[in-house]
Amino acid sequence: MKQHKFPANERGTKDIGWLKSKFCFSFSDYTDPTKSAFGTLVAFNDDQMEVGKGFGTHPHANMEIISILLKGKMNHKDSMGYSTEINAGGVQIMSAGSGLFHEEYNIGDEEVNFLQIWIQPKLQDIRPRYQMRHFPLEQRKNKLQTIISSEEGQAHCWINQNAVLSLGYFEKGSLVPYQFNPVNKCLYLFVIEGSVQIGETILNERDAIGLWETGKVDVNCLTNAQFLLIETPINQK
Repeated sequence: MKQHKFPANERGTKDIGWLKSKFCFSFSDYTDPTKSAFGTLVAFNDDQMEVGKGFGTHPHANMEIISILLKGKMNHKDSMGYSTEINAGGVQIMSAGSGLFHEEYNIGDEEVNFLQIWIQPKLQDIRPRYQMRHFPLEQRKNKLQTIISSEEGQAHCWINQNAVLSLGYFEKGSLVPYQFNPVNKCLYLFVIEGSVQIGETILNERDAIGLWETGKVDVNCLTNAQFLLIETPINQK
């Protein structure tokens, strides 16, 4: 097994007042040639957005764009006609495909904190698609919950890529095994809260690790911990 740690204190930063972002990979005006992507995962942003503020209408194309809401409430409106509200525990994905426009604002009464994740698509120029599901924290205790998958299903969102995203929320002392096909696959683990250990490596809140050349990973929860797993291709084919 090979690995690369992404410490929380080494992330890129951007502060424009109403929006404060931490970047795991190069994004916007933050550029680091050593942190351009991890497999087909090309963006992983930890965003905080003030009340009443947000992203005005803007375009996307040929990207899988995922939002995982950790705190607060925000809206989503797009050129496909969707108009939704997302609360903490909400997960949404846009398969931007041949192109779409959308907007998102903090419509709650507290700061929004969400993870914005971009993954390269498997197929180009597909018909744009949007989905949203809700995964309440209290219903995920001591469970590894699939939130996004390339397989169709009512219990999770669909992605135009051979990828799986899972949320874990486990008590201290839990040992969480994760198995996947090691052929052209890598695994990115991001600690939302708490501390976990992978092999000899300890990860604290907002640390991340990339793993490859393996098909099995054991996540040892040193405290009560919440984390995100992203299994995705190493190379686009």
